[in-house]
Amino acid sequence: MFKTRYPMPGTAPATLLPLPAGCSVQPVIKLIEYDEHTITERVITSVDELPEAFLDDGKGRWIDLEGLGDVRLLKALGEKYQLHPLALEDVVNIGQRPKVDHYEHHLFIVAHMVYQDESNRMCGEQISLFLGKHLLITIQEAVGGDVFDPVRERLRTGSGRGLIRKSRSDYLAYALLDAIIDHYYPVLEKLGDSIEDLEDEVLESPTQECVSRIHNYKRTLMQLRRYVWPVRDLISALLHDDSGIVQPNTKVFLRDCYDHTIQIMDLVETYRDVNSGLMELYLSAVGMKTNETMRVLTIMSSIFIPLTFVAGVYGMNFDAADGSRPLNMPELYHPWGYPGIMLFMALIAIGQIIFFRHKKWL
Repeated sequence: MFKTRYPMPGTAPATLLPLPAGCSVQPVIKLIEYDEHTITERVITSVDELPEAFLDDGKGRWIDLEGLGDVRLLKALGEKYQLHPLALEDVVNIGQRPKVDHYEHHLFIVAHMVYQDESNRMCGEQISLFLGKHLLITIQEAVGGDVFDPVRERLRTGSGRGLIRKSRSDYLAYALLDAIIDHYYPVLEKLGDSIEDLEDEVLESPTQECVSRIHNYKRTLMQLRRYVWPVRDLISALLHDDSGIVQPNTKVFLRDCYDHTIQIMDLVETYRDVNSGLMELYLSAVGMKTNETMRVLTIMSSIFIPLTFVAGVYGMNFDAADGSRPLNMPELYHPWGYPGIMLFMALIAIGQIIFFRHKKWL
């Protein structure tokens, strides 16, 4: 999720630099043309096959470019549809803050998809949208692995009262943004369950591994907050758009999308607070465990201190120099002297244990 690529320092603005070695994956261009009654889908092999810019024949068009491996293809796409070079630079330099930029012929929107891949790893990917009056262009980082399949299915079937097929490209852009935002919910839900399990583990058996997991969740939540927090401003900018690209009937749906961003922000902040408290909980649990150990050791030491004293007294050498038996310690030579001393020491230990239990120290 922590993928960031910045322009080389000193380069001129709007310079599209080639991707680093190993990142060049051949892009795939998909075109969907639709109206209220028909829909066609096809894969485009060349920018020349795409429809002309500013074509208004009553159809909606969605051009989906997956992969950033070909800078020349991006330049050709920008020239054909008059995409601003600064916007194309932000497309290539991933890690942008979610935003909306207004240009002469289109709106440039940056958002971040968060989803789980086949191995249940959490993945983040920048998605760039160029929204015109009759055209929507989306550019993704990689080929495959997005969250737009439900939107594609609605386009194919015309479900949901057929609004997506009847409306212009601004409604399609709303549907894509709504899909991105809605996919934050299952990711956050699973992350919240993991944090709750970690909380129980910290209470029962705090280990060094728990600290590592706490820091991993902290980094993940920090990145999610970086993705989610600006989305509220993004939706708000679209709600207040006065360029005429976003229609009033679409803004009604964007208000609902805005409410979802507020809910997600609350969830992220809640999980961040819980995760921050886990470190304090871990330190408290470790401290309680240490105190419990020290308490047991102290009680054992307290029991053996008087026994050590008795053993030390009778371990001293009181024999007379001439070998005669001393009269001041006759029990040393009594037949029951050793058993008596052992019994006396046992009574001392038992008495201490009873006293400690009475004081609720045990």
